[in-house]
Amino acid sequence: MSAKKLGFVGLGIMGSPMAGHLIKGGHTVYLATRSQVPEELIKAGGIACKTPAEVAQHADIIFTMVPDTPDVEKVLFGENGIASGISKGKIVVDMSSISPIATKEFAKKLNDLGCNYVDAPVSGGQVGAQNATLSIMDDLAKTLKKVVDNLQVNKKLSYKIQNGKEL
Repeated sequence: MSAKKLGFVGLGIMGSPMAGHLIKGGHTVYLATRSQVPEELIKAGGIACKTPAEVAQHADIIFTMVPDTPDVEKVLFGENGIASGISKGKIVVDMSSISPIATKEFAKKLNDLGCNYVDAPVSGGQVGAQNATLSIMDDLAKTLKKVVDNLQVNKKLSYKIQNGKEL
């Protein structure tokens, strides 16, 4: 897979290193977060955006990594959220650990917009994000494999699940 235009929304203690790994993987990465985009990500080649909607306008695949269900809902469907900037055929990959009921609802709303929603919560915490050793519990398609490989997935602990399905 050639380098993709990626987006990353949520650049906290886990999102920032994860986005950094994608940038190091040679991808163009559009970035947004509640506060200021970390300078080290911009220096590494990341592109700062003012809103999640702006990220969605530019990126083909948008990753989210935020703390909880209300946070995911806000970055997806709130004012200037991803849904307001996304177009048909794009993919949203939520890496947050959130309510499976809400996940199903979010997936339906994005599917209704002609987009794909991938539920891919992670395990490994801040250290795993920094060391690129996260386990991703996902239903990611083969077409995303090379992108996800930049996060150095611990494949021994990855599980295939469907949107909102509990392990």
